[in-house]
Amino acid sequence: MNIFRSLKYRNFKLFFYGQSVSLMGTWMQKTAVSWLVYRLTGSALLLGIVTFVSLIPSLVLSPYAGSYIDRHNRFKVMINSQIISMIQAGALAAMLYFKCYSITGIILLSLVQGIINSFDVICRQTLMIDMVDNAEDLPNAIALNSIMTNLARVVGPALAGIVLSTLGEDFCFISNFVSYIPVLICLYMMRMKITVNIKPQNSLWGELKEGFQYISGEKDLMSLILLLAVSSLAVLPFNTLMPIFAKDIFNGTAKTFSLFESAMGFGSVLSAVYLANLKSNKYLIKTIVISSFLFGGSVLFLSLSNVLPVALFFMAMSGIGMMAQSAAINTYIQANAAPHMRGRAISYYIMAYQGVMPVGSLLIGLLAEISGPKEAVAIEGGIGILSVLVFLYYKKNIFSKNKPSEIAELRTLKV
Repeated sequence: MNIFRSLKYRNFKLFFYGQSVSLMGTWMQKTAVSWLVYRLTGSALLLGIVTFVSLIPSLVLSPYAGSYIDRHNRFKVMINSQIISMIQAGALAAMLYFKCYSITGIILLSLVQGIINSFDVICRQTLMIDMVDNAEDLPNAIALNSIMTNLARVVGPALAGIVLSTLGEDFCFISNFVSYIPVLICLYMMRMKITVNIKPQNSLWGELKEGFQYISGEKDLMSLILLLAVSSLAVLPFNTLMPIFAKDIFNGTAKTFSLFESAMGFGSVLSAVYLANLKSNKYLIKTIVISSFLFGGSVLFLSLSNVLPVALFFMAMSGIGMMAQSAAINTYIQANAAPHMRGRAISYYIMAYQGVMPVGSLLIGLLAEISGPKEAVAIEGGIGILSVLVFLYYKKNIFSKNKPSEIAELRTLKV
């Protein structure tokens, strides 16, 4: 089938299968951590803090990580990051298995995982083009990677909901620890030939400055990164409050919470399947605009929902919008960034996508404490719609003169 054409490449196939198992364990643990923290504390603020510390390293370290990866063998860096992640998962599993319920310990281990992810995520993204022999299959590989990630987002929380209500939180953490075994086996079976850049004349800090100058000078890349940053700061963190929606608003259990996570993951999978079937990158900008509207609107309608099935529907729709927006921006950056700047360009993408989200998670936790969870989510949906209107205005009036085809594409949008 055309949708799976990137799996014909041995390296990408091994990567795909190994990560599929590992990411299910990751989402089981993520769901269990959120549920455990809220069960023990009943605090929306602490939910925001846990998300904050797990993602804030991406904001601080991503530019450094991008420069570091451009100077080293990114495949070896990824293997090392997976090994350290396994150790972190084992430490968290041991803490819960021996009933050492420490919120401070969970926060510290979440911070460690965030530091590891700052390097690991950039490695995985920049390796996409090295895993496929034909650059034309890069968008398909990125989309399949998104399908894999979001299928794990569906299956992981669903399994976590069953495990949490039967075997307990500690089994979720043990499962994540074990899930790193197949991914490490697959990585060691891969035959990657990575060309390490010749040692640059600039210092690492000089390269950081060079990377920023490159991104800020590429107006089309910078505008997309800014749109993604606003979305991650003020829209995507709505998901932080889903344990409250499940437990307090809909009077549910851990299974109800897992339904929210799985619904968003299901929508993300549908979106990724659509993107994987695209044969051309011609309409990437239009896809970004439409998906951004869908994301913000779905979050707004989610906040107004009073019936669980309706809330789950808009949760799935938000997954469709979120996935299409982030994947299309990712594809655009990888396809248009200069090869020697790809690591640094992707680092800014990761910083915008994951780095600013912890700040938003902290803010929405505070906002929910003050105004209530439904009101906080409604505000985020409204900001999402407003941000894409500003982006569209900017693109129609100041877009790069070197991309007339994309100006014509934007003018076909009816908003």
